[in-house]
Amino acid sequence: MRTSDAPFTSRELLDQIADKWTALVLGSLCAAPLRFNALKRDLDGITQTALTTALRRLERNGIVARRVLSERVIAVEYAITPLGRSLQPLFAAIDGWTHDHLEEVERARAIFAQASGREPVASSPERSSLSPSGEERRLRL
Repeated sequence: MRTSDAPFTSRELLDQIADKWTALVLGSLCAAPLRFNALKRDLDGITQTALTTALRRLERNGIVARRVLSERVIAVEYAITPLGRSLQPLFAAIDGWTHDHLEEVERARAIFAQASGREPVASSPERSSLSPSGEERRLRL
């Protein structure tokens, strides 16, 4: 467990950048800043708690900026920072790799399942790259 005076390590930063929701949050914010609820709607399957945690972590690390909008109802908007945008080529490469090699991975999973005598693992909705309308979703980085 990390204490407040312990140095932040590259391993900890990598763990945070490689978090389950980070690529999807950044992919949504690359196109334009979004309010919290718009971002939540864009990220099918994310809970309010998971999104809040991811946004706070990204804000703390300087990857996302938070801005309170002064309107009749208080609203918060999130935008990717220049530091966050510098991750764009990395996430784009990973996104491209997943789409280029998806069939190979599915074949490997089927071979593994057959060799181990187990049922093939079906993709869960949270891991799916399909949008709610059933279209394949790509990161918008």
